[in-house]
Amino acid sequence: MVIMDLWRNMNGKMVGSGKETIILAHGYGGDQSVWDKILPKLCEAYKIVLFDWSFSGAVLKDHFDVEKYSSHEAFADDLIALADEMKLESSIFVGHSMSGIIGCIASIKRPTLFKRLILVSSSPRFINLEDYEGGFNIPEMEEMFRNIEENYEVWSSNFARIAVDPSDPPSVEKFDKCLKRMGVEVALPLAKSVFLSDYRGILDKVITPCTIIQTKVDFAVPNSVPIFMHNTIKGESTIEIINTRGHFPQLTAHEEFLNVIHRVLTS
Repeated sequence: MVIMDLWRNMNGKMVGSGKETIILAHGYGGDQSVWDKILPKLCEAYKIVLFDWSFSGAVLKDHFDVEKYSSHEAFADDLIALADEMKLESSIFVGHSMSGIIGCIASIKRPTLFKRLILVSSSPRFINLEDYEGGFNIPEMEEMFRNIEENYEVWSSNFARIAVDPSDPPSVEKFDKCLKRMGVEVALPLAKSVFLSDYRGILDKVITPCTIIQTKVDFAVPNSVPIFMHNTIKGESTIEIINTRGHFPQLTAHEEFLNVIHRVLTS
């Protein structure tokens, strides 16, 4: 696949105006629509790059290769290729959930790619260890994988209600629709890849300045995780806590989310 095909197949687009460019990258189960609430305001001051990862339901299924995308490194290579197609250097990268770690990997591979990483509800490891709280144990993960495989429609609806603050039903519905479009044939192998991964070892190689955005209560990422990331990332890093529940502050607290982005980028 040539780079031009990659950009087209991943629904790449650039909108907005401004001297600086922000790349918005969605996480597991989502697509670029998860940024809809913050997009109008960001477009007033920045060029915004949007795209859908190959696992997204907004992308043709034949673009997702289970073997190729069994690790975040392949996604990082796609991210670099997208930036190269648009001739982007020193952009601001906003990565939600797994995309935060993908952005970290890309920044290590290409140190000049980003001037700042904004890591939203991201985690380098979801499984608990004796000296590390990731949020889940192995039996919980195995049960989730069984639920995905045996009744994906029910699981996706339940997962959306847990992942997104239930006090915001339209946002819950948005993510549920995204999950259902992704489909079980992609959701299951990707879930195993994401939730069983361990990328703690890359953090001390990240030299790009980072802002870590965390909600007050996130079922997938306990508050110990951003502290671990802050203490381990080699470059300058700060933590911003947003007063909302769930894994999607850009949906459920978008005004506060925008305020954080504005403060970080103008300070």
